[in-house]
Amino acid sequence: MNFLAFPLEHLPFVVLTMLVAFTVHEFAHAWTAWKFGDSTAYEQGRVTLNPMAHLNLIGMLFLLVAGFGWAKPVPVRRSRFKRPRLMNILVTAAGPVSNLLLALLGLLVMYVLVSVGLLAHPSEALLETLATFMAYWLHINVVLFLFNLIPLPPLDGYRIVEEFAPLRLRVKMAQNEQWGVFVFLLLVFIPPLSAATIDPLFSLGLPILHGMHELMGFLFGRHSDSPIIPSLIGWQV
Repeated sequence: MNFLAFPLEHLPFVVLTMLVAFTVHEFAHAWTAWKFGDSTAYEQGRVTLNPMAHLNLIGMLFLLVAGFGWAKPVPVRRSRFKRPRLMNILVTAAGPVSNLLLALLGLLVMYVLVSVGLLAHPSEALLETLATFMAYWLHINVVLFLFNLIPLPPLDGYRIVEEFAPLRLRVKMAQNEQWGVFVFLLLVFIPPLSAATIDPLFSLGLPILHGMHELMGFLFGRHSDSPIIPSLIGWQV
């Protein structure tokens, strides 16, 4: 019996994608904070692309079993920034934006391989392997981008909204932050609530993916007509 959220034979694709996606996400937070003057994450060894510095074992297991997960949060001391509000927004946004860029980079690599002829006549096995891996790569990274924009703690979207809120409201948000976590869990684990809130957000993934495809088609012209391309941009896996 398979208790995973993914087919067992796809586990290598999922694990590799998660390792890269979570590592780059947290590295982006840490590196941006460091460049803006907060060395807290740097001093804790978080300005690195070593996955062991960022991954949370329980968060990884949750992603495999429940379809969502998390990494170790990056410590940020906004008081060290010259412009705390603006710079904290940029530091927070760096994580989800990095996942969007990873998705775009993956699609770009595929288009480059097609354009130079390396995938001109792929075998059926190679085509299936690439299509499966890229589907997970695009799906997980775009979902992480959208998921982290939800304005509920402990997600990045909440921290961004918090910076835009007036001081009085921010104090109330901090006092009730623990309840926001419960609301978040309810939205994730209760299907009717998830269908009314999170699922519409995730539906934005398809137009984002199509936009990436259109951009690559514009950049690569006739090479985007290769029969391998449609199989590499599947949203559902």
